[in-house]
Amino acid sequence: MKTIDIVKRAGRNLGRAKSRTFLTAVAISVGGFAIVASLAAGTGAKHYVDQVISANMDEQSLVIYADSKFTDTSNAATNFAPGLREYDPDSFESQGVDMKALTQDNIDQLRQRDDLASVEPFYQLQPQYVTFGVDKGQKYSSDVYAYDGSKVSPTLVGNMPELHGMLGDDDAVIPQAYLKTLGIEESDAQKAIGSEVTVRVQQTPQSVDKDEIQAAFMKGGEKAVQKLTEGKTIDKTFQIVAVMGNSVNELDQQQGVFISSNAAKELSDFSTEGTDLHGKYMMAFAVVKDGLDPAEVKDSLKNDKFYASTAEDLQQLLFTFVNVLLGIVIGFGALALVVSVFGIINTQYISVLERTQQIGLMKALGASKRDIARLFRYEAAWVGFLGGALGAGAAWIAGTIANPWITDKLNLGDGNSLLMFELLPSIGVIVLLVIVAVVSGWLPSRKAARLDPIEALRTE
Repeated sequence: MKTIDIVKRAGRNLGRAKSRTFLTAVAISVGGFAIVASLAAGTGAKHYVDQVISANMDEQSLVIYADSKFTDTSNAATNFAPGLREYDPDSFESQGVDMKALTQDNIDQLRQRDDLASVEPFYQLQPQYVTFGVDKGQKYSSDVYAYDGSKVSPTLVGNMPELHGMLGDDDAVIPQAYLKTLGIEESDAQKAIGSEVTVRVQQTPQSVDKDEIQAAFMKGGEKAVQKLTEGKTIDKTFQIVAVMGNSVNELDQQQGVFISSNAAKELSDFSTEGTDLHGKYMMAFAVVKDGLDPAEVKDSLKNDKFYASTAEDLQQLLFTFVNVLLGIVIGFGALALVVSVFGIINTQYISVLERTQQIGLMKALGASKRDIARLFRYEAAWVGFLGGALGAGAAWIAGTIANPWITDKLNLGDGNSLLMFELLPSIGVIVLLVIVAVVSGWLPSRKAARLDPIEALRTE
């Protein structure tokens, strides 16, 4: 018999048992639905990660450390192990990890490299408080950051620096979230532009010997001693030049006052003067010169005992989490397929038993064992195809309907979808289900092919 004839006959045979065929196809479609939806979620998540990375980190950027603890993922469990640790004046403690600090000499060394366009240390600023001119000097607790020019931040009003641009030493940027606290409507945000913000930083009290305390007491009494020991303060006033808008693509939406690197260094040096952390930094942000590969520059930094992470490293780290979750969901889909395999085998065995006389007649009319086996395998293939088509189609329809709701609930932002369906992976899943069905129907088809035609015709 010709293959096309066997395929047509297999389809007609399934049509005579519509309910059984449909139920078996629905069983296998559950696994297909889960796998197609999982692949769509993986594609959507990776697309979203790409957008987040591009919005938060220039592809030419590097984050540089003096210690490999934050870049060596192979020993992550050891690196982040809690417990009592010996004090090291040349290290920072972060998230249970003692990490060697970068010194000013390290920063100068990095700035002399011919493969880095810019190098800026991460300044840890802990202001005592900030005040705003538009709010008549009310004191607020706020974080203060050095502005990161390696990414373009969204602008609500004002003039934000362009990519790799920097703020002026007297300029500041505030986030959109601060407007409500300052009594400014977002529609009237322009009022904040040109107003002042003052940052007060307190210096860690310096060690004072007994003679200095005695001299201060003799000169000004208790107030003089208190002033001597309480630590100095400095007020730095900036002019607000822009209000930063919100972005759903930011990894860490920092809420604080943003100032220039020079101003941040001045305040950082003042606050840490006389301490072990003076002139030391947790990390540095660098930009690789155009035309150079950040991965190659990263490798070359190791020769000078510097350890770096690229945008691609961060992307791969996030992809790892996505792939793990994707694998878990696909595992449940595969489990559903295993269950459906037994359903196909059972259905095919019943079909062989019901059609024993028909098989005997076909053999008596000249059908070969191979033709009989192919007929039942093609019937199983039809079931797999129908199940795959039902599962993939249901996943596409459900995903398309649910995407707007998911985007809103997860705050992914306009133009972003968690489920992104692609034609080729969906076709691949259907083909996979057809193969699984054919393999599942192998034993029943073998049984049908080996039936003795005389005994089959005698069967009632």
